Amino acid sequence: MTAMAQIVRRHKAGEKVGIYSVCSAHPLVLEAALRFAHRSGTVALIEATSNQVNQEGGYTGMRPAQFRERVLAVATAIGLPQDRVVLGGDHLGPNCWQRLPAATALEKAGVMVAEYVTAGFRKIHLDCSMSCAGDPPGLSDAVIAERNAALCAIAEDAWRRSGGEPPGYIIGSEVPVPGGAHETLEGLRVTTPGAALATIEAHRRAFARHGVEAAWERVLGLVVQPGVEFDHYQVIDYVPAKAATLSRSIEAVSGIVFEAHSTDYQTPTALAALVEDHFAILKVGPGLTFALREALWALSDIAMELDLVSADSFKDVVLEEMKRDSRYWSGYYTAPERREFDLQFSLSDRIRYYWAAPVVERACAVLLERLTARGIPLTLISQYLPVQYAAIRAGTVNNDPRELVLDVVERVLRQYDRACRPGPARQSASSD
Repeated sequence: MTAMAQIVRRHKAGEKVGIYSVCSAHPLVLEAALRFAHRSGTVALIEATSNQVNQEGGYTGMRPAQFRERVLAVATAIGLPQDRVVLGGDHLGPNCWQRLPAATALEKAGVMVAEYVTAGFRKIHLDCSMSCAGDPPGLSDAVIAERNAALCAIAEDAWRRSGGEPPGYIIGSEVPVPGGAHETLEGLRVTTPGAALATIEAHRRAFARHGVEAAWERVLGLVVQPGVEFDHYQVIDYVPAKAATLSRSIEAVSGIVFEAHSTDYQTPTALAALVEDHFAILKVGPGLTFALREALWALSDIAMELDLVSADSFKDVVLEEMKRDSRYWSGYYTAPERREFDLQFSLSDRIRYYWAAPVVERACAVLLERLTARGIPLTLISQYLPVQYAAIRAGTVNNDPRELVLDVVERVLRQYDRACRPGPARQSASSD
C-alpha cells in the first residue's frame, strides 16, 4: 500500500499527481496494463470488483487468491516486479447479495473482505451504500458508515493474521452504480461539499466505535459524484466549474483525496482536470473492455475478408453465447428494437461478462491463431485498424494480431497515465 499512500501524500502536498485503477479481469487487458506500467516505470493498480471475484467465484469463476495469482503470473512473465503491482478490491460489501436480508448479506460481505485481504489485496473499497432486503430504499450516512466500519474491523483482523503491509481504505456513500448507469442519463447531481464532509465524519465516528482508529489513518480516498457517468449511448463529461466547491472541500481534509468512478470514455482533457481537482484516483473498466471488443471485432472482420472462417465468425460466437445466457444483460438492454445493437455497441459493455465463457475463449484463441498463421495484409489493417496501421508504419507496433489488440487497449491507458502524471506527458494527452 506504500505506493498508493505516497501518491496521495504527494497530491496533498500540492503535486497534481494521481493514479488510475484498472478494473478488469480480462487477460489481455491485464497484460496491456501491466506491460504499460513496466515500460512507463509506473505502478500498476489492478482492481477486482465484488461481482467479478468473490468467495463464490463471481462471474469470472475466480476467488481473490486465484485473481492475485493470475495478475502476478502475467507481471512475472512481462518482467514487472511484484512490488510495482497494487491489488485492490472494488465495491466490497453486500452488492452481490442485495436480495438477501441485510444481516445475511453483510455476513457474506465480511467473508469476502477477509478473503481479499488474506490474498494480499491492499486497496480496499468498503461499499455498503446499497440497500438489502428489508432495508429502506436509501440508506443514511450513519448506517452506511456503521456497516463499512464493521467490514473494516474484519479486514483489519484478516490483515493481522495474514501479515504484510496494512491495507488502505476507500469509503463513500454517494457511490455510482458499478459498470455505468442502467438508465438513460439526463444529467447528474454533483456531490455537495456538505455531503462529502458529513460522510467523512460519519465514517470517522463509526471507525472509532468499532475500535479501528488505526485503520482510519489509512483511509486514502472518498468516493463522490463529480458529475461524470455514462449510459448505453452517451457520456456525461466532467465540467470543472460544476465541481469547484466540492473540489476545494477536500483540501483541508488530511490524508484523503477523492476517488472518481465511471471515468470511462472521458476525454483526455477531462481526465487531467479531474486529477487537478483532487479526484486523484481514477477508475476505468468498461472503457478498456469496450476498446478490446472494438479490436476483436476488427480482427473478426479481417478474418472474414481472408476467408479464414468456415462457419460462424467470432462475432457470431460471442453474440450467440450472450443470447443463450442473457442474465448479464437482460436487465440493461430492455428495448427489443435496439437489442442487437446494444449487445455489441452499448457503452455499458455487457459483453465483458462473456469473455471468460469457454466457447468464447476458444473462439478468440482460434481467431488469433489463424490470423497469426496467415498474416494480415497491411491494407486490411489500414481498413479496419487505421491507428495501428500508422503505428506499424512508424515502427512502434508489430504486425501481429495479439500486439494489435494490446495496442488498442494501451492507447486508452496512455490517456489515464498522462492525466495522472505532471509535466510534458500531460500536456500531450490529446495527441493520441
